[in-house]
Amino acid sequence: MQVLYIGIFGGLGCVARYLASGWTYQLLGRSLPYGTLLVNVLGSFLLGVLMTLGLRSTLFSPELRLGLTVGFMGGFTTFSTFSYETLRLLEEGSLWQAGINIFLNVALCLIFALLGVLVARYLA
Repeated sequence: MQVLYIGIFGGLGCVARYLASGWTYQLLGRSLPYGTLLVNVLGSFLLGVLMTLGLRSTLFSPELRLGLTVGFMGGFTTFSTFSYETLRLLEEGSLWQAGINIFLNVALCLIFALLGVLVARYLA
């Protein structure tokens, strides 16, 4: 049953990533990998919320928590895409943009993971 939850939610996370990333690129353009940044930041926040609520309350069954965290969030967040896009920027000689991309992804994801945990602690 756990594998089924992970598979179903993973597929939904992949579709959500595709839609959110595409929308962000339409809105902000492609001068930086904004779509990847958005899903990494949003994913960090959501994972903080889901893990904290899932471990501090009975809101989710263990199977649903696994489906949401490993499945959906695993399909939604894009660290491998972040790594590849940053490497591409470095190879193109866009050192400034690569540095900004690294800083924004790391700093904002840590901040939003903390915010997610704090929101969940407040709710639970």
